[in-house]
Amino acid sequence: MTQGVQVAAVYVRDQDEALAFYVDKLGFQVHTDVRNGDYRWLTVRHPDQPSFQLGLLLPGPPVHDEATAQALHAMVAKGAMPALVLEVDDCRAAYERMRALGVEFTQEPVDRYGTVDAGFRDPSGNGWKMIQTRG
Repeated sequence: MTQGVQVAAVYVRDQDEALAFYVDKLGFQVHTDVRNGDYRWLTVRHPDQPSFQLGLLLPGPPVHDEATAQALHAMVAKGAMPALVLEVDDCRAAYERMRALGVEFTQEPVDRYGTVDAGFRDPSGNGWKMIQTRG
């Protein structure tokens, strides 16, 4: 029997805005985009990691009541959710490419712990660390 994590998700304030960011700026691909009434199940995947999906989920019904959805939106916007990690071959080159595409960085590339890392946030406020693959 094979087991593993197939989907992890982040909360976003606008799924179309998030989709454009993750596809056009980070290079992810759409995996699933389906609707059931007002609910939309939207996932993307990195082309080098096709078996793992990142869900871009909107807080709200049927999972959350309005008060919970508002609290989640506020927490994401403040950058209070746990950071995600994006592994890249060359952090400085990825930083320059992504910055030219309009990604707003919270930390420029820094040498530390035997590698290079940088930080950025998606349009909803989710924090990312971009870490260079150790050679």
